[in-house]
Amino acid sequence: MADKAATLSYSEDSKGWPSFYSYLPDYMIGMNGYFYSFGPTTNDDGSVSGGNLYRHNVNETRNNYYGVQYDSTITGVLNIEPKTIKLFKTMSYESDDRWACTSLITDLGSGSMLATYFEQKEGEWFTFLRETEGTRDYRDRSVNGIGSAGQVFGTPTVTIITFTVNVGSIVSVGDYIYSTPLTGTPPVATGAPIYVGQVTEINAISGTFNANTLSIDPAVPEPGTGTTGVSPAQGDFIFYFKDVVAESHGARGYFMQFKLENTSTTPVELFAVGSSVMKSYP
Repeated sequence: MADKAATLSYSEDSKGWPSFYSYLPDYMIGMNGYFYSFGPTTNDDGSVSGGNLYRHNVNETRNNYYGVQYDSTITGVLNIEPKTIKLFKTMSYESDDRWACTSLITDLGSGSMLATYFEQKEGEWFTFLRETEGTRDYRDRSVNGIGSAGQVFGTPTVTIITFTVNVGSIVSVGDYIYSTPLTGTPPVATGAPIYVGQVTEINAISGTFNANTLSIDPAVPEPGTGTTGVSPAQGDFIFYFKDVVAESHGARGYFMQFKLENTSTTPVELFAVGSSVMKSYP
């Protein structure tokens, strides 16, 4: 699938339009078994001149047209049982080289995966689906609430929050803490979540006031934004995010659209793309 201007090719064998090409010729012609086109050339002085003749399929450097290097991309959709919300657990492809997943979109979210995420297993390149670092979706299972802040104190390098309830066993050192104001009866969240910092120490003793504390480093930047933490106010609701990459459980949605990209300048083949898919249960 092309996301910008491209040249579309037709295949007599498949009776269809299988490929988009990045080059934009002024004119094309086939002659004596070769394919020729006229296109622009960037000169040594940076100027561009048109009407230059090129013969295709003779350059050993793949994806190089008119002196410009491009990447190979392919976009596809996985959508078995279209009426069912699914959990896409993995992605795999059969190829003689690694590809990066530069775009992964469902109707409930988005993500991407570096080429280095894929490991070769029994002839296929395979990876578990991960969310993009810095993603903040409050519907994720990696998000959990703790409770209202009892007391807030500390120094410029550490923020300490006490709770009158047990902080629980799920929160861990390294989690990212957020706060939001509560108002009304019963109390409800009234503002946007505010980044507090990263957990550095946990002191949790059930039923003991001021013994259930979190020590937080506000200087640790928020993933995805780079902003530092702000101390919450007493009574604010406190919740935390696990690392979204490590805690990812897959991609959810009716469908999954993906875009694979390969930067190789030598011949590469891609035979098939697949995913381990199951029904999603809320």
